[in-house]
Amino acid sequence: MALRCQECRRHQLAQLCRMVDKMLASALDRLIRWSFEHGEGEAGMQDGLLDAREEQAYRLLVGLSSARSAELAEVAKLPQHEADEVLQRLQAKGLVAIQPGDEAVFRPLPPDVALGTTLLRRQESLESARKTVASLSEEFRASASRRDAHHLVEVIVGATTLRDRLRDLQNSAREEILWFCRANPLAMQGADNTEEYGALSRGVRYRAIYERALLETPGELDSIAEGVSWGEEARTLLALPVRLAIVDRATAICPLVRDDELGIGEPTAAVIGRGQLLDALLALFESHWEQATPVKLQGGDQQGPDGLDDSERFLLSLMVAGVPDKSIASQLGISRRTVQRRLDRLMSLAGVDTRTGLAFQAAKRGWL
Repeated sequence: MALRCQECRRHQLAQLCRMVDKMLASALDRLIRWSFEHGEGEAGMQDGLLDAREEQAYRLLVGLSSARSAELAEVAKLPQHEADEVLQRLQAKGLVAIQPGDEAVFRPLPPDVALGTTLLRRQESLESARKTVASLSEEFRASASRRDAHHLVEVIVGATTLRDRLRDLQNSAREEILWFCRANPLAMQGADNTEEYGALSRGVRYRAIYERALLETPGELDSIAEGVSWGEEARTLLALPVRLAIVDRATAICPLVRDDELGIGEPTAAVIGRGQLLDALLALFESHWEQATPVKLQGGDQQGPDGLDDSERFLLSLMVAGVPDKSIASQLGISRRTVQRRLDRLMSLAGVDTRTGLAFQAAKRGWL
């Protein structure tokens, strides 16, 4: 009986959530329509722009420099009364002026001056609508998280669905995206994640930790270097506990497939909203970020004040991350002997004779 009551309550909550979703969508639709139709206590915004006939008349008047109403009617092939009405509307909108004289001669005025205020008012109204939408969404999520755990964790199934959700979240990101990038990606290879560049260009901060085995994948270092050149902050660790993406500290995606289950059926993932579970994932990321080794971008041969050039920093970051010499040589397009020779130079510069000592000195001297 108790189980049946709990099931009834869950069903009622689900119905309530659907009803609130519909009400919210309807309210937002009305809000956006209102913002387009009304200014701040002034005339409707649609009245501030040009309809097709007004735009045609204005363009013709610009080409003529000035014209009487009859001349415009003839060129535009309009009845005289319609030409008079169009000119009156353009004059009311500040787009034409009447030259002094016995007969009214109309001349065009700069449109940026006449319409600039209207366009600014529209922009302000849209921004106000966006803020209202964000505020309503935040209130809805907060209320939903209190009344129903269904809104805290959503399970999605399938590589395509997972990939699409990752793309959507990146496109909507405003502040920061955090990644745990493990070997054998489930839904999206690093080179396919073009949404990252768009987010970085908008000023979104990217912090990514790459598992060492992933760095040994052909072409992966080139993909990471491309991201770093756009502004990504990349670090490496020997191993990561889970695959993870967190957007704006508000939403996380965590695949639910274990490595020994890869290739068996469709992958599944949890989409996690604000709550203690998300807080735990954020703490997990930050703790690993502190331990991870920065990946330095490979650049020119110009030496810094510490005697290292960019290519040596890049090589050093890979060595400290535990990438084997063979994989480093393959990724950099050089021989293993060249890798060893460059590392020997770095050990000599650090005054040590082991790679463990080199890693310690690199951290101590701030080389990475």
